[in-house]
Amino acid sequence: MIEITVVGAGLAGCEAAWQLAIRGIKVKLIEMKPHKMTPAHVSADFAELVCSNSLRSNELTNAVGLLKEEMRGLGSLIMECADLTRIEAGGALAVDRTGFSAMVTEKIRSHRNIEIIEREVTEIPDGIVIIATGPLTSDALSKSINELFPSEKYLNFFDAAAPIVTRESIDMESAFFASRYDKGTPDYINCPMTKEEYLSFWKELIAAREAPVHGFEDASVFEGCMPVEVMARRGEDTLRYGPLKPVGLIDPRTGREPYAVVQLRRDNAEGTLYNMVGFQTHLAFPEQKRVFSMIPALKAAEFVRYGVMHRNTYINSPKLLDKAYRLRQDKRIRFAGQITGVEGYVESAASGLLCGIETALELLGKPPADFPRETAIGALAQYVSDETVVDFQPMNVNFGIIAPLGYRVKGKRNKNLEISGRSLTIIEGIASRVGTAGEGDRDEDNS
Repeated sequence: MIEITVVGAGLAGCEAAWQLAIRGIKVKLIEMKPHKMTPAHVSADFAELVCSNSLRSNELTNAVGLLKEEMRGLGSLIMECADLTRIEAGGALAVDRTGFSAMVTEKIRSHRNIEIIEREVTEIPDGIVIIATGPLTSDALSKSINELFPSEKYLNFFDAAAPIVTRESIDMESAFFASRYDKGTPDYINCPMTKEEYLSFWKELIAAREAPVHGFEDASVFEGCMPVEVMARRGEDTLRYGPLKPVGLIDPRTGREPYAVVQLRRDNAEGTLYNMVGFQTHLAFPEQKRVFSMIPALKAAEFVRYGVMHRNTYINSPKLLDKAYRLRQDKRIRFAGQITGVEGYVESAASGLLCGIETALELLGKPPADFPRETAIGALAQYVSDETVVDFQPMNVNFGIIAPLGYRVKGKRNKNLEISGRSLTIIEGIASRVGTAGEGDRDEDNS
């Protein structure tokens, strides 16, 4: 009987396990929750969304929108559950985080080819294994992984989650619903600030007391998930050109763009919870309450979750992995998810999808899918396995890493649509070869 082990039931681990299981491969999925929790997790469910509940843009003019559509075309479990638990968020794909994780958990637990084992993994298991333990890999397993390549070192950075407030505690007399440039439906609550209000807020923010985080330094913070107070220290107007930019938002009370705007995005299907967009932070909890309540619309806000800071760990993938996420020096060991240096929910799931598909095809004696750089899935895998990369940093998917068209197309939007169209044609061909859930989820065991 063909059987492999997947360690970690996050987005990448669940997607990898699913892609294997629907192709008749027996999977042991080992997850340390609920017996051992990380500082960032609160639920025993799989595929828990720790930071935002948004999977970002859903449009084909955006690389992450293309990545999602590629995954849909390949029978992605994560995308299926995200689409089924979607809540309104303009042009973005946001989900009810509780409903999403619960659905993924139910589908994984009920699949006949997946055995769930609840315990902490402290050493790399025997046989073929996919390690998808995420950016909060336990110290014991981290040590075991590091022993595989003692001459290399883990790269560490810190990630931060934004606070969540209750809808009923937001002062709507000081806020308004709108999406930037009136794009999509007006799903965001916008909290405007005058110049005086913004400057008072900024001064308190840069001086606020941080929670103790050992080894944290501003210079080492990953730009894509920078704490709001670190960003604020870079200059008085940095936030106004970042998460608090007012461009494209008109305050109906004044008919003008505000000086600065804090946006709140719905965090659950009922619309009772909203998260503070771009407000990842590692301020002490009392300081978060004090400083964020200076935002006029949040003067009486009820914080149901404060922002938290936690360690992210990833390996030096370009030196260690091939484009199928296999360890070059020992191909029985594969990695998937943020531990590889892909950044973002969708990217993590996509790496698990590719790793799961390629592993299944290998075990079944079939030719590899061999995702090319003309696809977003393939481009991401080739980025993290590019041996020419010198200073490797986590990367969100973007059109810059996807193979260019080779001919000119007028306008950025048209060019991106052309790239997306080319990619989806390729994905359709790959899907016809490798199969998806409809034809691969079969009863018989492989042996």
